[in-house]
Amino acid sequence: MKQMDAALSSFMAFLESEKGYSVNTCRAYRHDIQEFLDIFKVKSREGKQGHGQDAAALDVLTVRRYLATLHEKNGKATVGRKMAALRTFFKFLVKRGILQDNPAQMVASPRQVRPIPVYLTVDQVVRLLDGMEDTSTAGLRNRAMFEIMYSSGLRVSELAGMNVGDVDEKAGMVQVLGKGSKQRRVPIGRHALEALAAYRRRLCDETGIGPDAKGPLFLNKFSKRLSARSVARFLAQTARACGLPVPVSPHALRHSFATHLLDAGADLKAVQELLGHESLATTQRYTHVSIARLMETYDRAHPRK
Repeated sequence: MKQMDAALSSFMAFLESEKGYSVNTCRAYRHDIQEFLDIFKVKSREGKQGHGQDAAALDVLTVRRYLATLHEKNGKATVGRKMAALRTFFKFLVKRGILQDNPAQMVASPRQVRPIPVYLTVDQVVRLLDGMEDTSTAGLRNRAMFEIMYSSGLRVSELAGMNVGDVDEKAGMVQVLGKGSKQRRVPIGRHALEALAAYRRRLCDETGIGPDAKGPLFLNKFSKRLSARSVARFLAQTARACGLPVPVSPHALRHSFATHLLDAGADLKAVQELLGHESLATTQRYTHVSIARLMETYDRAHPRK
């Protein structure tokens, strides 16, 4: 299987250097494809598939058998993700002349039912943010982080990756590094800027790290960059303390940002740019939330519905 192992290494280098995929995305691709290759190795040694001739033994039947094993212990979303990774890998092999055809192209993935994004109502967001009364350095930091996430619709990875110089207070803009190492500038609101200023002042008083210091915008107790996982943990703790009835994740704040903008009449294309979505179809998921609420209002209020 040396041929396929070498092909996987080349593929990962391609994703990192040419596609600019993040470390987490590359790790997920490697895991899913390696899982397939490990199963393929076993089957080849058993003589149940092909003749053990590496890429030459790959065919549609091989992929279908792999798909059957996935259904035994995975949900539709996971199966779909793994098959998408495999198709991309095989497409790469075809372009490199290692495969003649993509054996996964003719194998259908399970149909996905895209769930409506989890989001908070405006009242719940206000309850979350205004209910944060901890005035310690960590408390002020958390308030600033959550204000910015809701104000600018950032992904948690984008927030955690921000540096001090990424905030342009005068212009009311922040610069973030999104998926695929793509940069974008998005507006930031007054409440978020005020919360951020309060945090940085307290941080300076406590550690001597001033507002003009270079480096990460949000720091942990060791004055190092705060991780995305820590941000999610602090948000969940804060939501529980506020007694919110829904699970609150960083992505829920991002969903809330998009939903509230669309509810207020924002243009779908503008929201797409703010979120950093490549496809407008991804942003359109949020219109389902607004339409659902519109229908509820219609059914409740119209005299001749």
